[in-house]
Amino acid sequence: MFFKPLLMVSLVLLYLTAVDKPKLIFVSALFFSFLGDVLLLNKGDFFLYGLAAFLITHILYIKIIAQFLEKEITTKMISSSVPFLLFFIGVFYLIYSNLGSMLFPVLIYGIVIATFGAISLLNYREFQSKPNFYLLFGAILFILSDSFIAINKFYHEEVYFHFFIMLTYIIAQFLICYAMVLKRKVPITS
Repeated sequence: MFFKPLLMVSLVLLYLTAVDKPKLIFVSALFFSFLGDVLLLNKGDFFLYGLAAFLITHILYIKIIAQFLEKEITTKMISSSVPFLLFFIGVFYLIYSNLGSMLFPVLIYGIVIATFGAISLLNYREFQSKPNFYLLFGAILFILSDSFIAINKFYHEEVYFHFFIMLTYIIAQFLICYAMVLKRKVPITS
């Protein structure tokens, strides 16, 4: 309850002290992650609001990564989408029958995080560098964390899922933050 919200505060401080010209859009993404963390501390009452906060986080991450990309990359975008689309379909298939009124919000959220993964992979394929690898790996871990949440909440609850949710989430957010720090210190294509 106390330390989870401090994770994003720590990453914001790390980012702000590590770069000369911080990007407001990235700080905003971390803020919405913080908000999502706080809203999800209460098991159930604010789940939809927490989901919305993380939806905004992922949309901001997509916008950030899209700024790094060339404009004419349609074929690579489609092929970069396939693994994340298949993963999304698999998780959605598992949880579909238990979603009830959460069907539409979870569907939209799933499409957005699959897009986040696809654009991260596309970014790495276009410019293979350490920062882009960290960004991709962070995106994959974030998607895994969210998938563990979905499976735990809507398919089969397991106590050990909470450990994997937090482990993948913490590493994901750190890697994304670290990539953004590195990108501010080296040319945009590195």
